[in-house]
Amino acid sequence: MTNRFEPLVAVVTTDLAAVTRGRSVVESKLGKVAETGIGWLQANLSLTPFNSIADPNPWGSEGDLRILPDLKARYRTDLTGSATPFDIVAGNIVELDGTPWLGCTRTMLQQALADLKAATGLSVVATFEQEFQIFGANFPTAHSFSVDALRRTDPFAPNLMAALEEAGVAPEVIIAEFGADQFEITHAPTDALSAADRAVAIREITKEVARNFGWRASFAPKTAPTAVGNGVHIHFSFVDEADQPVTYDPSGPGGLSAAAGSFCAGIVKHLPAITCLTASSVPSYYRLTPHNWSSSYTWLADKNREATLRICPTVTIGGRDPAKQFNVEYRAADATANPYLALAAIVRAGLDGMTHKLAVPPLVSDDPTLMSDGERDALGLVRLPQTLDAALDVLLDNATVTSWFAPVFIETFVGVKRAEIAKLASQDKAAICELYRTLY
Repeated sequence: MTNRFEPLVAVVTTDLAAVTRGRSVVESKLGKVAETGIGWLQANLSLTPFNSIADPNPWGSEGDLRILPDLKARYRTDLTGSATPFDIVAGNIVELDGTPWLGCTRTMLQQALADLKAATGLSVVATFEQEFQIFGANFPTAHSFSVDALRRTDPFAPNLMAALEEAGVAPEVIIAEFGADQFEITHAPTDALSAADRAVAIREITKEVARNFGWRASFAPKTAPTAVGNGVHIHFSFVDEADQPVTYDPSGPGGLSAAAGSFCAGIVKHLPAITCLTASSVPSYYRLTPHNWSSSYTWLADKNREATLRICPTVTIGGRDPAKQFNVEYRAADATANPYLALAAIVRAGLDGMTHKLAVPPLVSDDPTLMSDGERDALGLVRLPQTLDAALDVLLDNATVTSWFAPVFIETFVGVKRAEIAKLASQDKAAICELYRTLY
């Protein structure tokens, strides 16, 4: 039977709780909406993941904004199993006269990338690896990474990959991961803004496909205190104005070029302060612990998955060029962080390192937890904040990092996160993990 209604397109933004929200219009009106946007308001930036507005919030009940859709960031597929197409367009929040609004995280990423290019001539190529777990499927047990572990979901995995391909996110690999009913989905490298857009689309499409199987897909960093964590690994590399790769130098430490080394040094320097921008919830810090294959120190390493910054391996089979593959992975991130804000913070920190020509940090292969305080100090290894509350304090104490954002934005971000902390104050870890399992 032919549908007698017109499909909807959602014009969306992703907020400080990493929740993608927006308003929908019939598809035939999208062209008109692209000119003037849809209505939004400042106080929406203070929304918590519990669908409450942090109190107090600096915006009050007054004010109006618009979300202008970027038609190049439209992701549409008929293959999620829903009655109508999945169709979203990422947008930028602007003032009523069309000027950028200081609280738009997508604009923040665009500005950070523009500043990087203006200062260095370089552009960021990025990709997001995202882990999630399926609940409600009652899968039989299976071995990690096994054929059986993925095939038992059939036809979920091929359905998801087909939907992502049709939507234009260029999926690469889906993996049955280490944890119970845990999977990982990756997409092809692209420009940094598109990578963040794709991260949002992948989360939403994965959730919808799972929902139409009668399941729930959760991207929460910890779905139980003893569960394997779900991380978001943000890979980055650089190209010059001729679109040539410039991250790799075989004579540099770990193969890092001078520019890439300084970029990494800036991240390492500011890591404690940006951690709350990339791992943004209370349960994020249950995951960021030693020996958890996540991150716990300000640590650059070559191919070590305990490090916060990991220089990734390259393949030379068949004479392949390492320079075209070479990239670095930021591992202290998860899906409770806004992907635009997380990547903007990484770029800003890296640009600060390049501006000050910081030397590449030592490449550490040993376990920091087995070192003395003096050994860690000599290598510049600092423990990442161990709670969201502590991470917010470190952010506020770093004048460089807070200077990258409008003061009212920092006030709003901290207000949202303090509201989350207060909401959870009486709950134990198990209850918190269970709540975030359902929220993300």
